[in-house]
Amino acid sequence: MSAGSGNKNTEPWGSFDDNLIQGSGSAVIDMENMDDTSGSSFEDMGELHQRMKEEEEVTEEAAATEDHEDGEFLGMKGLKGQLGRQVADEVWQAGKRQASRAFNLYANIDILRPYFDVEPVQVRSRLMESMIPVRMINFPQKIAGELYGPLMLVFTLVAILLHGMKTSDTIIREGTLMGTAIGTCFGYWLGVSSFIYFLAYLVNAQITMLQMLSLLGYGLFGHCVVLLVSYNIHFHFLFYVLWLLCGGLSTLRMVAALLSRTVGQTPRLLLCGTLSVLHMLFLLYLHFAYHKIVEGQSPLRPPILSL
Repeated sequence: MSAGSGNKNTEPWGSFDDNLIQGSGSAVIDMENMDDTSGSSFEDMGELHQRMKEEEEVTEEAAATEDHEDGEFLGMKGLKGQLGRQVADEVWQAGKRQASRAFNLYANIDILRPYFDVEPVQVRSRLMESMIPVRMINFPQKIAGELYGPLMLVFTLVAILLHGMKTSDTIIREGTLMGTAIGTCFGYWLGVSSFIYFLAYLVNAQITMLQMLSLLGYGLFGHCVVLLVSYNIHFHFLFYVLWLLCGGLSTLRMVAALLSRTVGQTPRLLLCGTLSVLHMLFLLYLHFAYHKIVEGQSPLRPPILSL
């Protein structure tokens, strides 16, 4: 029984051992296969991961390069836009300052105050002096640098011309008469003063534009006296006498002032001769041709001597 029992115990254990050996063999084979396949899979995954990483790095570098270029482009555009706005703002501010300065220049009456700051007594004395020629021409004579007296004389001359038209039998619209009288008087005062100042500049005469305006303006005092008398007293002989007396004295006064400020015979003759001819002929023009034009006389008809 023992042998039988031994045999009986041996067979099941033997079969178990065989199965164990077979199982162990199969386990070994499976492990080897698993090791082989797993090793190759890990290498492939590592290479794939490395490639993906490299591609990501390349993509990131390209994106960073594009962002940098875009940033530089946008930065240049932003800088140009900011610079343009700054330039436009500076131009606007400069124009605004110039406009404000010009407005203040013409709006501020204090700038013109020195040219009109004169006492009535001084104006009266200068009116009298404008009819008295001086003999001393060796040194420059003093010329008043103010515009109050000359401007008032020009307006007075305009009023005298309008008075002459009112006392005549001619019917004329007030606007046309007023505009013609103002244009004639102011045109002569400003135009002849500018022309004589230009000649004085050419011959190197020591006189300013302000002094020339003042000198010629006060020289119109004789014209005002002659026209005022001739409009109310209609004598031709009286007009010519006053033309030579009052017009001549005021012209001589201006000529003496210019002679004292000019050097050389030829410059003196040119400057003073031009002023004398223009000033004396202007008085004749106001007495004859001006009334003929304003009163609507025909150019073919002779001028009316009696007003």
